[in-house]
Amino acid sequence: MTDLVLPTWGSLFHYVNPYEWGYVGCGIALSFSIFGAAWGIFITGASIVGSSVKCPRIKSKNLISVIFCEAVAIYGVILAIIILQKLNQPSKAVNWAAQTDGIMNQAMFAGYACFTTGLSVGFCNLFCGICVGITGSGCAIADAHTPETFVKILIVEIFGSAIGIFGIIIGIIQCTPADFPKPEMLKQIYQNILVINLNSFP
Repeated sequence: MTDLVLPTWGSLFHYVNPYEWGYVGCGIALSFSIFGAAWGIFITGASIVGSSVKCPRIKSKNLISVIFCEAVAIYGVILAIIILQKLNQPSKAVNWAAQTDGIMNQAMFAGYACFTTGLSVGFCNLFCGICVGITGSGCAIADAHTPETFVKILIVEIFGSAIGIFGIIIGIIQCTPADFPKPEMLKQIYQNILVINLNSFP
């Protein structure tokens, strides 16, 4: 058992496995995108079902709103796959304290880049799903009342769906420089148990 004394709480982030940041970012991108798609489908689906009771003709062409919402989840899956391709994690545990500054900085930069990519894509797709859902809901209600408004509101919905595409572009730009060190470059050891002395923090 070894006591690990850290000068500040901020130093605790230095001892988080960089690959863990990448996996967390991947999970955020995927889960937030699916949550946004589900929320959008819930909003627009309720309006389509409710409006089609009085006006059955709208239920077919307004399904395009559901497709736009589902595409948001696909955006998250695409970015999650891209992030996972960056994570070439070694098979053995790594002693990060024994790595050189260059290797450590490279790994931390890649981990933070994948994490922030997940945040950007996840939140973009979350708000995109809500935007498309609300717009699709209005489109269904307006179409049931005035059929001529369908195409006009659909154009607004298409621009709302483009937010998710912008999120993908931003995510690709963010994670492109992320390059984890090759596993053979890392000093690998079997993981030791460390006890962090929390009383050492100011």
